[in-house]
Amino acid sequence: MLSNLFYRNRRLLWLAVGLIFVAGLSSYSVLPRAEDPELTPRFAIVNTVVPGFNATRVEALVTERVEQAIREIDEVKEITSSSRAGVSTIGIELNANVYAVDEVWSRVRDKIDAVAHELPAGTLDPVFEKVKIKANAMLVGITWQRDGDPNYSLLRRLAKQLKEQLERIAGTESVDLYGAPDEEFLVTVKPEELAALKLTASDIADQLARSDAKVSAGQLRGASSDLLMGIDNELDSERRIAGMPIRTSDDGPVVHLGDVAEIQRDVVRPLTNVAVIDRLDAVVLGIRVRSEYQIGTWNRDVTGRLAEFESSLPPGIGIDKLFDQNDYVDKRLAGLGQNLLLGCLAVFLITFLMMGLRNALVVSFSLPLSSMMVLTGMRLWEIPIHQISITGLIISLGLLIDNAIVVVDETSHRIRAGSAPADAVAAAVQHLLVPLFGSTLTTALSFAPIAIMRGPDGEFVGAIGVSVILAIASSFLLAVTIIPALAAMGRVRPDRSHWFAWFDRGLAIKPLAAAYRSLLQMSLAVPALGIALGLVAPILGFLMVGSLPIQFFPPADRDQVYIDLELNAHASIHNTRDTARRLTETLTAHPAVDAVHWFLGESAPTFYYNVVRSRRNLPSYGQAIVKLRTDVATPEIIHDLQALVDNRCPFARVLVRQLEQGAGFDAPVEVRVLGPDLDQLRRLGTEFRDLLVSTPGVIHSRVQLDEAVPKVAFSIDEAEARIAGLSHEAIANQLQTTLEGSTGGAVVETTEQLPVRVRAGNQRRSSMSEIASINLLASQPGRSGSSIPISAIATIGLEADSAEIPRLDGQRMNEIQGFIPAGMLPSTVIDDFKRRIARANIQLPTGYSISFGGEEKTRNTAVDNLMASVVVIVVLMVAAMVLTFGSFRLAALIFVVAGLSFGISHLAVWISGYPFGFMAIVGSMGLVGVAINDSIVVLAAIRQDPAARTGDHDALVDVVMRSTRHVTATTLTTIAGFTPLFLAGGGFWPPLAITIAGGVGGATLIALFFVPAVYVLIAAAQEQPEISPSIHAT
Repeated sequence: MLSNLFYRNRRLLWLAVGLIFVAGLSSYSVLPRAEDPELTPRFAIVNTVVPGFNATRVEALVTERVEQAIREIDEVKEITSSSRAGVSTIGIELNANVYAVDEVWSRVRDKIDAVAHELPAGTLDPVFEKVKIKANAMLVGITWQRDGDPNYSLLRRLAKQLKEQLERIAGTESVDLYGAPDEEFLVTVKPEELAALKLTASDIADQLARSDAKVSAGQLRGASSDLLMGIDNELDSERRIAGMPIRTSDDGPVVHLGDVAEIQRDVVRPLTNVAVIDRLDAVVLGIRVRSEYQIGTWNRDVTGRLAEFESSLPPGIGIDKLFDQNDYVDKRLAGLGQNLLLGCLAVFLITFLMMGLRNALVVSFSLPLSSMMVLTGMRLWEIPIHQISITGLIISLGLLIDNAIVVVDETSHRIRAGSAPADAVAAAVQHLLVPLFGSTLTTALSFAPIAIMRGPDGEFVGAIGVSVILAIASSFLLAVTIIPALAAMGRVRPDRSHWFAWFDRGLAIKPLAAAYRSLLQMSLAVPALGIALGLVAPILGFLMVGSLPIQFFPPADRDQVYIDLELNAHASIHNTRDTARRLTETLTAHPAVDAVHWFLGESAPTFYYNVVRSRRNLPSYGQAIVKLRTDVATPEIIHDLQALVDNRCPFARVLVRQLEQGAGFDAPVEVRVLGPDLDQLRRLGTEFRDLLVSTPGVIHSRVQLDEAVPKVAFSIDEAEARIAGLSHEAIANQLQTTLEGSTGGAVVETTEQLPVRVRAGNQRRSSMSEIASINLLASQPGRSGSSIPISAIATIGLEADSAEIPRLDGQRMNEIQGFIPAGMLPSTVIDDFKRRIARANIQLPTGYSISFGGEEKTRNTAVDNLMASVVVIVVLMVAAMVLTFGSFRLAALIFVVAGLSFGISHLAVWISGYPFGFMAIVGSMGLVGVAINDSIVVLAAIRQDPAARTGDHDALVDVVMRSTRHVTATTLTTIAGFTPLFLAGGGFWPPLAITIAGGVGGATLIALFFVPAVYVLIAAAQEQPEISPSIHAT
């Protein structure tokens, strides 16, 4: 018989065990390791620079056109945009069900390239950037440790050399530079001298471009060889640029560029982004590792290369490793591995006390066997080892042990009853095959919504569902093959009673057993009593649902926080840097702060999977990575730091933010007002902001349309301009090229092109009086000769202009954001804010609407994705139960048990004081699996006994008494298995652990009291109960 094949063929048994261990250990050795799962890059940013345009013109002439092109892509879910002076930034999000993102992004690029030709003259080509959700594996800074201003050209060249070396290391995916300004050859001219020569900066740039011959001059084609010809006068050095003639005449001297200009190689100024690493100016390298590589092995190679490179650096230049993901991976996996080991030890002790040493050894042996099979499955499904996949193993610890306990207990019982070991194995497997398959299938289906959940949250937690399904499927296969064979080995006759029989069979306390039997008899004689015992905990849980605070994902347990710094929209990078310096002094004075690393003008490199780089080209913005000396950034530390920065820089918006789990959001509280008119949007935004700041818990707020920037306005005297032969466009172009520069030609160095830029000096750009004295070249001499100062034809003043015009899916938007203290639940603040909005009764004009974003939108989207397939899965579970029991009534009973288990999970969370979030939902699904398994085991035992099947009370008591040992054993092992995870602390794991470990007691009451009592009523309602042929195969 196949049912006892492994018992009869010991060679097959041990070969199978050996194969499982070899496959599992080899998989463990090659599986990639990471801290968190890798998410599909469904986000992208399109940046378009439009020199000289204000926000309104950028919106109308650039942003709207690019948005219209992008909206033609069906897979695009949401388009957000921000139009600022001189730059358009568009964010694109794809639908959650899009996984082949490269093909979609390729089509998006094509649309953007096509619309680029329709943008205004002077607009730079739109830059498409796919946002990398994956965190950098390492951040390394090349720091300036000398006195004086940093030489960014040197730092940049060294960073590029290191980048090339790191890219050659096996496993490196990409290396990006941050705080590395571009270099150029700057030609600094004086507008007056150029005007005297009847030239402009644009004219000089055109001459440089024409003198830079980097094109082929044909070929010499001889009889024996072909030779390439070229003009050997390309721009290749400062001396060559200075020697270029810019004015020649038959009767005068030749004027060279060096006669009227200074030429130097320098970085582009003003700097657009700056990196300051622990108070040192730096260029930072963000290094990513390929997903298929083990980060530990790759890290050793990179660390060795960094040490070699550091030894070759010139004096005063150093290397600072500001972030190393491998440290967090090792720590996280070591902690989870320790929890898994402690759980296994606890399972062994419980099964030893409940079932005896021999059975405990067999049951405990199923844990490493199942784990090895899961690792093999993870290798086949290409699932890396990270905190989420290991969590699936820990969750399944309390589930996969059920099958082993049931089959070992059944096999031992039959042997003690006098059956031969081979017959006991065959009978136990045949009796339990269908019930165990049904319970395994329903448990797997209960985790299926997590495994197939779409979107970023699904990719983050999906490995939990896959790991659990693999684990319980493995435990089922072992329970009907290897485990019963091991349980029967060495047993040739029934156990004899002796004084230490508990050592073989487990503890048996006769007075307690007698009291328990009496309670069972009472609950069956009065079924309402048994039903009440099973319903107390679930009903209490359902009553407490309304009082449970909601937090979809808890904060991360990390020794890091990050800081967002925002100044007035017109602030320069110098102001932002000075503010960052003051904040660093304040922060580092706190005993919990180890180091502060600033990235100014843009977002920091991605150091955590959901803190994405969403800000570019913003001189008034900065983001800092703060390393703490403590293991976890507690709310108390974050509150202290927030108070310090608020006091030091009250003129700025400075937010100390904790790292969150799950999909990220800009602000926990967000309300979006949509409509066509900017003034109306500002008015409504002010009303909503007033309500928001009055809401308890809101410490900072931000309104996107609330800020205006000063703009220098030239009021042109058209009569004077016409006399000078200058149009408005000509005046604007001359000012633009004089002040911001015009490029012409480039110097090639190795593989890089350095542009040559012609503009006025920094002093001429730094004050209104200097700008007013700039001479413009007139095309008609007029009354002022060949040149005329701008002040002669224009009145210069200041006026307010929109700093930013945000849009959402083609509509103008004013987004009001609220920020709350660390540790406060967003749902509490959002609910209070919504009540205030309802009481205020704000009247929205026709064509205006509001929607909520932030944590609420993220939570609702994730829940929708989680529940998308629930209906189909429930139907499959119903079919599985009906086929298992051959009875619709018993299948309905099992589903009542499943529903009641959700009430128990709510009660467990309420008692613990934790908020109800995603991990509690996962725990509830695990608890459903435990409750269903126990109830199915009890029902299967009842249906297998002829007398109990008819509803005989005495027979029912005997059957339930016999089932109690393995039911209570699974209950206690589940509690013991999750206790280390609960005691580990933090906000991520305890809600899951308390939901399963705390709720399993109520599930036991349901299986032992509620299910038999309901079965009595079902049996009484029919003279001949339906009998499942599959269960009575024996």
